[in-house]
Amino acid sequence: MRLENLGLIGNCQFSALISRTGEVVWCCLPRFDSEPVFSTLLDEQGGGHFRVGTPDDMPGVQRYINNTNVLETTFNTPQGAFRILDFAPRFTQYDRGFRPTQLCRIVEPLTGTPLVHVSCAPRLGWSKAIPKALRGSNHIQYEGFESPVRLTTDIPLAFLEGQAFTLTERRHLILSWGQPVEEPLIPLCERYLNETVRYWQRWVKHCNIPPMFQHEVIRSALALKLHCFEDTGAIVASMTTSIPESPGSGRTWDYRYCWLRDAYYALEAFRMIGHFEEREQFTQFLLNIAAANPDLKFAPLYRVDGASDLEERVLQHWAGFNGEGPVRIGNAAARQTQNDIFGEMVLALAPVYLDERFYAERSPASFDLLVRLARKAIQVAGTPDSGIWEQRCPPRPQTFSSLMSWAAADRMAHVAERHAPQLEPEFRSAAGHIHLEITTKTWNPRLGAFAAAYGGEALDAALLEMANLRFLPRADERLRSTIDAIHSGLSQDGWLLRYREDDGFGSPTVAFLICSYWLAEALAMTGRREEARQAITQVNRACSPLGLLSEDCDTSTLRLWGNFPQAYSHVGLIHAAFAASPRWTDVL
Repeated sequence: MRLENLGLIGNCQFSALISRTGEVVWCCLPRFDSEPVFSTLLDEQGGGHFRVGTPDDMPGVQRYINNTNVLETTFNTPQGAFRILDFAPRFTQYDRGFRPTQLCRIVEPLTGTPLVHVSCAPRLGWSKAIPKALRGSNHIQYEGFESPVRLTTDIPLAFLEGQAFTLTERRHLILSWGQPVEEPLIPLCERYLNETVRYWQRWVKHCNIPPMFQHEVIRSALALKLHCFEDTGAIVASMTTSIPESPGSGRTWDYRYCWLRDAYYALEAFRMIGHFEEREQFTQFLLNIAAANPDLKFAPLYRVDGASDLEERVLQHWAGFNGEGPVRIGNAAARQTQNDIFGEMVLALAPVYLDERFYAERSPASFDLLVRLARKAIQVAGTPDSGIWEQRCPPRPQTFSSLMSWAAADRMAHVAERHAPQLEPEFRSAAGHIHLEITTKTWNPRLGAFAAAYGGEALDAALLEMANLRFLPRADERLRSTIDAIHSGLSQDGWLLRYREDDGFGSPTVAFLICSYWLAEALAMTGRREEARQAITQVNRACSPLGLLSEDCDTSTLRLWGNFPQAYSHVGLIHAAFAASPRWTDVL
């Protein structure tokens, strides 16, 4: 199985990955961090599946209906052609967002009389136990789940065990979690499809996009939106767990959770494209976490409901992606100290107080939290932590973490200037102190760059963010030298590694995609736009045929690795495209 051959659908409640053969290979219900119902992504033999395709599992051709998250897979067979439309309903109904936990599949003949086979075999989560199937007149109910799971269809039930049948008219299937389908199936599916297509196309129409890399930005925006768990405001890092960063690496992590750091970067991408409701929803998510942690001892990541019970476990009876185990659930990084997250949370909240469009979102509670987060960021500056890359080796003072502490103090000073002038001197002074500490304790003349750690000798691609954060004037030679040193020192076939150090699992061997986008953004922000565009064009070669990105890429084969799709990578693409593009006024 290859990640490049998978499509993503979802509705901000749940998601699914669908292969070119028409098989749902991954779907956790009722939410992103639940146990999987369909899971051949991690166990091709024992995992659950939901197949609609040709009798010989011939791959089809996938595309998205333009500017939507509705996936079309087209098959051409000797008997005729047909297509599958896969989607999760999402639209506005009764002035509320409608996002039922329902997976819709419409199978439509295009030419001739094609043969089709359908097989639905869910599993009871990580146990891989087979649920009892109870047949009704037009549905199959699967027993053993926490809520009712039902497949409702107008396909004869006798054909739902893989027996090939001739497709002569449009057929419909809805797999539902919870409330079963009671309405007439055909008009319901048609309404769901039409309303969902209209919703996504309107959503895209209201996006800001740059003049260059338009298709890539639109697809990244659509994919990024599907990482938002609308019920609580959480934004997950990825839809999957345990896809290895590289073959044989053992680097298999569970990313189906909300990293506070990643959420900030996602919110900035949404700001660029002109969507702001995600920030309002995430602010409430953050306030809920803060209420449960008055001392601000935040974990780096949380479940989508804000819980932090994320003990990491290895599932020995799961084969793993293409047999590349181990399969892990939970994430031990939740117990790490990662001091940069306080700075990123200040950056996430500061626009509420710096942008008058967000006036209605201001409250005493959010301002108090902002002040407390800024003070916490200042307090932890220069202290040892595991850093942005979550290295599983002894903590040390990380330059990037202190950089985010400086950003917190600096932005809080701007907020205080407008809303609490008595606090401005405190934060201006702190920002100056941290800035001096970084420039004196992390600059390495031998590297010609700021080092990854205080007194260190290694490079860190995350320090490209110095340009975006305006840590130094854009003409400052130290900034330009750091960009060039990272570009040359961490380059692999023209792509960037995160670092070259041993992180407790050896040294990385594959490119980390957001780092190359950070490079493009930094080049653009320092006036080197043509180099930035070349860098974006290079890294965009990693995009799947559908325009999706994972976390990592093997630069020698251009094969995607790591959890998929990866919000971070799509965030990086959006940031870089806006930075490198001309303004619309220079184009139109």
